[in-house]
Amino acid sequence: MIARIRGTVSEVRPTSVYLDIDDLTYEVFVPAVSRPELEARVGQRVTLFTLEYIAGNPSFGSLTPQLIGFLSESERDFFLRFITVPGLGINKGLKAMTVPTGEIALAIESRDINALSHLPGIGKRTAEKIIAELNGKLQGFFTGQLEAVRRAPVGGGFQVEAIDALVQLGYRRNEAEELVGRVLAGGSKADTAEKLIQDCFRHSVR
Repeated sequence: MIARIRGTVSEVRPTSVYLDIDDLTYEVFVPAVSRPELEARVGQRVTLFTLEYIAGNPSFGSLTPQLIGFLSESERDFFLRFITVPGLGINKGLKAMTVPTGEIALAIESRDINALSHLPGIGKRTAEKIIAELNGKLQGFFTGQLEAVRRAPVGGGFQVEAIDALVQLGYRRNEAEELVGRVLAGGSKADTAEKLIQDCFRHSVR
């Protein structure tokens, strides 16, 4: 099995990325959440943590090997758990991952059906099924994000701490500032960076 692939990003497509490796170009399917970073790295070398699977229906004689790529091992591990939910599957799982995996994991652990049902392709019934299958099993996928909030530098108020933490988690600073601003304008009652960052996660999932 191909566990990692490293190459130069030559093109980012709606559902995949093209990686140039020597004289070959590989198409690797990626979740939507990864595309902004990959678009920013066109012409640069990246490492993707991969899964292989066979797409198609053997009854019709059309089977195609495909690669799925993730920007981190943790993201790949989350996806493997995510698609164990009956009826979810690889394609629906990739389509649903429009926000960081930590946010989805937090929504599952918080039993936030509304947040999950707003992910692409995930309705209320599927959201309930996801929670029933995975609640209590995903803490490790978002505790690191909460720790990042606790480690954020102090000195500018908890709003600035939350913004700094979001930057540490991979958001661009202007995106973090905009997200925090929207959450506060939406009536967030958070009085600490940790509470504010959780509100941000829930808001961005929606």
